[in-house]
Amino acid sequence: MSVANVVNVSELLSLSSALTVDQVEALRNALVSQQATEVRQGLTELNQKIQAGEESESVLARAGVASYLLSRHAQADVLLNKVTKDGVAIYFHAQALTSLGRHTEAAQRFEEAASNGYDKIDATLRQAGAIRASGSVDIAEQMLRSVAASAASRSEYSFQMGCIWGDRGDALTAVEYFERAVDMDPHHARALFWLAAENSLRGNDEEAIRYYERSLSRPPYFIGALLNLGLLYEDRESYQQAAFCFKRIVEYDPNHERAILYLKDIEATQDMYYDEDQARQEARMKQLLGRPVTDFELSVRSRNCLAAMDIMTLGDLTEISEQELLAGKNFGETSLLEIRELLSAHSLRIGLNLHRVHQRDNFADQNLSAEEQALMNRPIGDLNLSVRSRKCMNRLAIQTIGQLIARTPDELLSSRNFGVTSLNEIRLKLTEMGSKLRND
Repeated sequence: MSVANVVNVSELLSLSSALTVDQVEALRNALVSQQATEVRQGLTELNQKIQAGEESESVLARAGVASYLLSRHAQADVLLNKVTKDGVAIYFHAQALTSLGRHTEAAQRFEEAASNGYDKIDATLRQAGAIRASGSVDIAEQMLRSVAASAASRSEYSFQMGCIWGDRGDALTAVEYFERAVDMDPHHARALFWLAAENSLRGNDEEAIRYYERSLSRPPYFIGALLNLGLLYEDRESYQQAAFCFKRIVEYDPNHERAILYLKDIEATQDMYYDEDQARQEARMKQLLGRPVTDFELSVRSRNCLAAMDIMTLGDLTEISEQELLAGKNFGETSLLEIRELLSAHSLRIGLNLHRVHQRDNFADQNLSAEEQALMNRPIGDLNLSVRSRKCMNRLAIQTIGQLIARTPDELLSSRNFGVTSLNEIRLKLTEMGSKLRND
């Protein structure tokens, strides 16, 4: 930042006049420069004045908006709730309420902001967003349509319309509106956040990271964006960058349990020994077990017998016993010898991984009730796991709750990026369903 652009933070926070949008932008710019410490110090001094009994509207407004820009939304609410005439401060109070999930109150404060001189179109767009978030999508859309003639050229209008389409399940149209919003305003944090989330949902992690990084270019920094970005960094083993995200969250919210646990997970990961040779060997074995039996020279009889028994890969042959093979129609000793030789040539044998089948199917031997069996068959998505845990489930090819609880805690912890945080989350979710991991 050049000398000409340096903000006099102390003077800005001590003014007794009503806040202006330009002053808020100046504070925002100071936070992304080397003046962030000055803003925090200025806020500390304002809070000391308030504690000493000085609660003028200008002091409350500046302290509240500074708190909001520092992502201290609860503190901003306490301060700005007392502001009744400063339209700009009321507008940012509404934004803080939105961040706190208090959408009905936010809608009311956006309306009050417009009544106290704030840009009526912008306040209406934000009010529509709060109404939509509270569940009244049709009313929100009607409100947006009512100002479309004046608002369609604004990035906020495109963003709010994108949210409407997203809530109605049309992700493609929603993305078009979000992209339009970002074209109009490259710093539109919420549109960037949505685009990041959509890309992450579709497995486009690199694109998701790019959008999350852009959404965090200017304060206030959304904790959700920091959390998701940290998890994506961790997934690609960029642990230092992941830790930075989680530390920022703890800086804004010292009691944020997930961020604290994720930081502990990263510290534990840094201490773990990673055997690259073993990892390569496991990858080669996984690839070998996945090869179709049709890739190998087998007799027509053996091929037909295996197909009839739904045995498609070498891995399938390691998960069945010789007795089960011989029980197959037209499968005799000659075919058995042929299969033995094939597997032996690749350092495998029939039934090598039969124990895995027993682990997966151990519930069938427990005389489960219809309700218990239904639980075993429920999809893993019913647990509503965090992004990190869901990705670990995908890596382990765990698709049902039954497959999950057939695993031991140690088996789960051996998966890459699956730490104590994810294990505790899964234990909690299973406990809520009256179940638990094997040997837990």
